[in-house]
Amino acid sequence: MSETDTALGYEQARDELVEVVRRLEAGGTSLEESLALWERGEELARVCRHWLEGARARLDSALAAREAAEAADGGGSGE
Repeated sequence: MSETDTALGYEQARDELVEVVRRLEAGGTSLEESLALWERGEELARVCRHWLEGARARLDSALAAREAAEAADGGGSGE
């Protein structure tokens, strides 16, 4: 990923990816332009995946910390 791509937020990358897909589906572009769009789409998909994997890791960490705290408290509030 380029430095510019890593600076993109998830929503920015997703929105640009949607636009790339729209342009590819609309057709009317040269082979060279279509290939450039495809490559940009692949990069944007990687950026989105990077953000989503980071979010998943944060969620997993938070859930593990909560479970550990509940275990240390003797299993929770007795629900």
